Amino acid sequence: VPSLLLPKPDKTLETLELSTPRELSVVPSVFPRTVYAAAHVVVDPLNDYDPWLDTNIDWDQTIAFREYLWEKGLGVAEAMDTAQRGMGLDWVASKELIRRSIDAANSCKGLIACGAGTDHLIPKPNLKIEEVIKAYEEQCEVVESLGGKIILMASRALTACARGPEDYATVYNRILGQVSQPVIIHWLGEMFDPELKGYWGSTSHDEAMET
Repeated sequence: VPSLLLPKPDKTLETLELSTPRELSVVPSVFPRTVYAAAHVVVDPLNDYDPWLDTNIDWDQTIAFREYLWEKGLGVAEAMDTAQRGMGLDWVASKELIRRSIDAANSCKGLIACGAGTDHLIPKPNLKIEEVIKAYEEQCEVVESLGGKIILMASRALTACARGPEDYATVYNRILGQVSQPVIIHWLGEMFDPELKGYWGSTSHDEAMET
């Protein structure tokens, strides 16, 4: 009989027995959507490291988790915010993660798309739009050279130097005009990342969608 251990007010545990689950007959069907799971990375809990300075990835478990997602019929959105991209997972580690995940996807015919952004470019005074374009080009080239599909991530650097919608159009037109296949454009807005406030040249989401 399945059961759960539940905490009690006196900090002890009690066992709650559950009813036996019913057997459900699921009829396979064609799902008219492509679904990507933005996968976490798995750290090595036994390794002695400084989380502020070092990346500590358990590669075997990280890839095993992606294989589990592929077995469930999901695609993997690799090296995204969920994998702590830009919040501990730097571009050097991201490249290695992308390489390993694409290799694993190829071995099991799993669906994968990988984040390409500008997180190796630090926003600074007098940053130029051309620098943002070159940063995007560098990461897009890496993803495509490894055989991956691109998820074009929002850029903190672009937010810092863009003067209006025209600058966003310039950057995205340049990048989209160079890639070898359609990309997924990723944008979460300032609720997720305050540094993306005003992305697409407007603080109005309706106006931003028009851009």
